Amino acid sequence: MTLTPAGACHLLCLQLTGQAALQFLAGLPELPFLARGETCPAAAELMGQLAAETDDTPHSRARSQLAFALLCELSGADSAAPALPPLVQEAMEDIRANYAGLYGVEELSERLGVSKSHLVRMFTAALGIPPGRYLTKVRVEAAMRLLLHREYTLDVIASLCGFSGANYLCRVFKKETGHSPAQWRAMAGQSLRPGLSPEESQREQELYI
Repeated sequence: MTLTPAGACHLLCLQLTGQAALQFLAGLPELPFLARGETCPAAAELMGQLAAETDDTPHSRARSQLAFALLCELSGADSAAPALPPLVQEAMEDIRANYAGLYGVEELSERLGVSKSHLVRMFTAALGIPPGRYLTKVRVEAAMRLLLHREYTLDVIASLCGFSGANYLCRVFKKETGHSPAQWRAMAGQSLRPGLSPEESQREQELYI
């Protein structure tokens, strides 16, 4: 598998998912260094600053300082990731397990026994995004898996993923991915193969009961 840029570019970060990731990793002589985002939370910001650096001097002082700061940030990324606050960890687990039925952050905070403002403050401080945004991302990820592994209509996928309807699913999906669900499914090749989690398979059956 060969990745070739369409034009001149500086590659700072690359994210591959699904079969593309497996095929790409299989072609590398050595496994790359992988780290979860919370292990080195400042890395993305530093990479963005490097990308925005416009000094034409190949070895500018500003660019060197940013590169050094980035290396320092990544140097400890192979150590154990700092433990998330129990409330945040519990919220993440609840969202992952119940995203299809959650009505929003208000219900989530009630289930966890805390105020909405406290939950939003703790969650955002730990992960960099509010719980509502995290919930949306989890739902979109679930929709992507169903689009890839099933030939369901958008109404069915919306029901399984917690969206109010196909139209809302399409709006959110395009905002998150840049493509409509139909476009994404076509790009993914409509590969229909087993790949859902046991929980998703159970939720899939419950829809028809």
